[in-house]
Amino acid sequence: MRSIPARRIRRLLAVAATAALLPMGTGLAQPPMGIPDVVQEVHGIADTAVPRANCPDGSLTETGIQGDVPAADRDSGRSTQGYSCNITRLGQFTGRGGGITSTNFEHCVYLGSFFPGDLIGASNGVQVLDVSDPANPVPTATLTEPAMLAGTWESLKVNPTRKLLVGVGVPVMTGYGLISVYDISDCAHPVLLNPGPGTDLSMPVPLTGHEGGFSPDGNTYWSSGTIPGIVSAIDLTDPAQPHLIWQGWPGNSMHGMGFSDDGNRMYLTNNAGGMSVLDISAVQRRDPDPQVPIVSQLTWSDGMATQHAIPVSYGGKPYLFTPDEAGSGGVKLLDISDDSHPKVVNSIKLEINLVENRTAAVASGMGGSIFSYDSHYCSADREVDPTALACGWIASGIRVFDVRDPFHVREIAYYNPPARTGHNAELWNSPHALASIIGLPLLSLPSIGQAQAQGEFDQTQALAPRGDQVAFGDLSSDWCMSAPQWRGSQLWTSCADNGFLTLELAPDVYSPPANQRSTVGS
Repeated sequence: MRSIPARRIRRLLAVAATAALLPMGTGLAQPPMGIPDVVQEVHGIADTAVPRANCPDGSLTETGIQGDVPAADRDSGRSTQGYSCNITRLGQFTGRGGGITSTNFEHCVYLGSFFPGDLIGASNGVQVLDVSDPANPVPTATLTEPAMLAGTWESLKVNPTRKLLVGVGVPVMTGYGLISVYDISDCAHPVLLNPGPGTDLSMPVPLTGHEGGFSPDGNTYWSSGTIPGIVSAIDLTDPAQPHLIWQGWPGNSMHGMGFSDDGNRMYLTNNAGGMSVLDISAVQRRDPDPQVPIVSQLTWSDGMATQHAIPVSYGGKPYLFTPDEAGSGGVKLLDISDDSHPKVVNSIKLEINLVENRTAAVASGMGGSIFSYDSHYCSADREVDPTALACGWIASGIRVFDVRDPFHVREIAYYNPPARTGHNAELWNSPHALASIIGLPLLSLPSIGQAQAQGEFDQTQALAPRGDQVAFGDLSSDWCMSAPQWRGSQLWTSCADNGFLTLELAPDVYSPPANQRSTVGS
């Protein structure tokens, strides 16, 4: 794999640093868009966990409560063995870490990049893996365009219909101007389609980036920035000329998204905890001056940093699965049959996410850095009447749920990969390794406050086992943030420290449906 000349790295560092300080295109964006007459609010806290998976004898089962990596296991080194139930690891490509999220197409995987660590050493940028043999993933290329070197965060997405791969440059939480579009007809050797706008540093596309996703037809790539919450629609009708066709400000801090099949609705998640329904039909039609009304807004206090939305249907009725990245909100099921009044109708949580277990979660999570035991990206095994949902649950690893009855969900399998304790210096592309300079699970603070309000948090016990781990954490667990992709009985995924993983589900807990199609929403 080729490395990048030092002068180019210095130039990119300068561009990325400048981009991080730019006003993120606010001059091009509308002020916050008008909101519906009623913003619906949900204040209750779901405090029930799904039933545990039944694990066969000989499994490396969790030693504590569901989803926990106990302090004793971290301190003794037990967590370096990992935990598994009804899942077997087939293959792995660690590289220098798996970034935040990765994506795949056909027999290939694209490992996300994390700035600035991805610039250090060889194989800079996004790594391409050929997984024709799931037991032996093989690197075939590296993508080194500016957007790929600047860090792809949660923007790296594929549209299988048009065979396009897109990523946006995100050096520090929010990026500006950099976008790469690739033809992946030969998935192992992507071909850049836009050497001009978005790639040439003198020709930025006026977007803000952190998270992104394709409309179903692949003609529009939507990019959202976290602060401010600007959302941009990029026309990819001609992939060589990506250009802005709409930009708006639907909220102060927006996150990921999902889309209706016809591309006329966007389900846009909110970092404060919640989801908005946007009517994007004017953009889909390519109206000359498209307007994007907000149809509804739903907010909640049980969890925050809502990650993305997965549109599914049961018996013809539309729903969304929406994971919360922080605050122990778990994954919510929303009824959107009336999208002007969406409703939370169920929640999927692990025992470690319950209010009564906040003390235990902090006690074991100290030293694991700012994220802890929260859901992140999920995928359903099909859009219509899904049978299973697989999620990256950050420090709890990969969790798999039977969702045939979405109101009675149960866990069927999990795989929490071996902790890479002591390997920080090898994992430059791992956000976990780089963020471990901070040991406190800061994104657990909202749920800690809720537990304190209910008299369920004991600060003394929370700090007793690992209270000295406020900085320079020990990588005694991993961060699994990417959506596990369904491949028959296999799951293809990546975790920050362990890199890319191919996993096999036991046949007695999962039978792939005939029309299986991994569904992440965008």
